Amino acid sequence: MLTRSLMSVSERPRVKSLIMDHRLSRPVVERFVAGNGLEDAVGAITKLNGSGIGGILDLLGEGVSDPKGASQAADEHLASIKRIEETGIDTTVTIKLTQLGLAFDKAGCIDYVRQLATEARSIGTHIEIDMEQSPFVGDTLEVYRALQADFEDIRLAVQAYLRRTPADLQTMAGLRPKIRLIKGAYSESPEVAVQKKGEIDAQFAWLTDWLLANGKDPAIGTHDGALIDHCIESAGRAGVGKEGFELQFLYGIRRDLQQRLADQGYRTRVYVPFGSAWYPYLMRRMAERPANLRFFLRALVGG
Repeated sequence: MLTRSLMSVSERPRVKSLIMDHRLSRPVVERFVAGNGLEDAVGAITKLNGSGIGGILDLLGEGVSDPKGASQAADEHLASIKRIEETGIDTTVTIKLTQLGLAFDKAGCIDYVRQLATEARSIGTHIEIDMEQSPFVGDTLEVYRALQADFEDIRLAVQAYLRRTPADLQTMAGLRPKIRLIKGAYSESPEVAVQKKGEIDAQFAWLTDWLLANGKDPAIGTHDGALIDHCIESAGRAGVGKEGFELQFLYGIRRDLQQRLADQGYRTRVYVPFGSAWYPYLMRRMAERPANLRFFLRALVGG
C-alpha cells in the first residue's frame, strides 16, 4: 500500500518539481545515485571493487519515445562498456529495454541488445536486462528468449511480486535461465502483483529455491536478511556452493551487510545507478523501504 500511495503522489507535477528543485534533496540523491556522469559511477565501482564487491553499471532513464532516443541510449551504453575495458573495473552492465525502443520497435531493440551483448562479451563481462512495469513483461521475456541461445551469459531480472512470475519461470525451465530475482518496486494493481509483504516474501523464497534448482548462476537481489539467510540455506540444500550464486544489492542501502557477506566469501554485486534521470528511480527506492523514506524526509527538513 505504501508503494502505490507514494508512487501516486510522486507522479504529481508539483511534487516532482518540489523534490527535484529542493536543495536539500541533494544528500538523498547522492546516497542512492553515484552521480550524473559515467565517471561518477566508475569511481563508485572502483571503490566497491577495492572492498571485494562487484558492480552493476546502470544508466538511469527509461521509456524513450523515438528512434533517436533509443540510438542515443545505445551509444551511451557502448561508451560505458568501452570505459569498463579501459579501467578494468569488475562490473556488469544493466539495460532497460524501453530505453532501447522496446515500446515502438521490438526488432530494433533486439538488435541493440545483441550489439551490446557482443561488445560486453568481448571484454569479459555481460549484460543484465532489467524488468520494468507489467505491460512490458511479455515483450521483455520475448527479447530474452530471442537472444538467450546466442548469449547464455545475459541475465534477466524477474520480479517476485508479480503473480505471473512463477509460471513465467516454469516456461523457461528447459533453458536453465540466468536470472536476477528482485521483489519489484513499481506500483501495480492487486490483480497483477501480490501486495502483502508476507506473501511477497513467501513467493520470493519459493522462487529462490526454484532458481537454485533449475537456473544458471542465479542472482538474488534483496536487502532482507531473512531472505538472504533463506538463499544461503537453500543453496546448501541444493548442493550449490558460494560460487554458484550471487547476492546483489542497491547502491547506498545496507552497506554493512554488503561488506559482511563479501568478507565471508559470498559473491556480491552492487547496482550502481548514474545519470540525470534519477527521479523515478529515487521514488521507487523511497516507496519500497520505510527506512529509506525516513532518511529522505529527515534530509528534506534538514534533520
